[in-house]
Amino acid sequence: MQSGVVPEYLQAVPNPKSEPVPQEPQPKNKKEDLGPLIQSMLQVLSCIQQLQVQSHLVHFNYEAPNFLSVHEQLKTQYEEHLTQFDHVGELVRSLDYMTTMCQKGLSSCYKKFKHCDSYNPNEMLLTYISNLEDAGMLAKKMSDVAKKHKAPDVEHYGAELVGQMFKAAWLFKATLRRS
Repeated sequence: MQSGVVPEYLQAVPNPKSEPVPQEPQPKNKKEDLGPLIQSMLQVLSCIQQLQVQSHLVHFNYEAPNFLSVHEQLKTQYEEHLTQFDHVGELVRSLDYMTTMCQKGLSSCYKKFKHCDSYNPNEMLLTYISNLEDAGMLAKKMSDVAKKHKAPDVEHYGAELVGQMFKAAWLFKATLRRS
């Protein structure tokens, strides 16, 4: 090969004119209705985001004799929730759907989230535990729906989330039980 000579098969070819990318979420295969799966995934995404904020706020406001251990446990949880949030969001995008654009839209995907209404340390943890268990059940539902839609990546991650949520709930329950 001579310097400055580009073989014909390596020469640049102009890109064919492509269709614009649709702005609305669209499944890859239009015959396949992924609506129920996406709705379930958005519920889980919303719940996880609310868990992340709640665990972080309880982390700041928790005051009890076991403060240090619960403080560290909550820090681990809100960091884990951020990872979970990212993973579920990426799974939604991998199905060629979009997530909501703002907090208001995301919160509207799951309206049954329980909010803390007291600074009592036990009540804060009990509310968080209840939400963890609800998130575990939402993840189970997401996994079941994913199985019906033959989305094994979503199904398996949903099962992983179930384990993570119920294990976290158990660890926090153990801090509240009397010895």
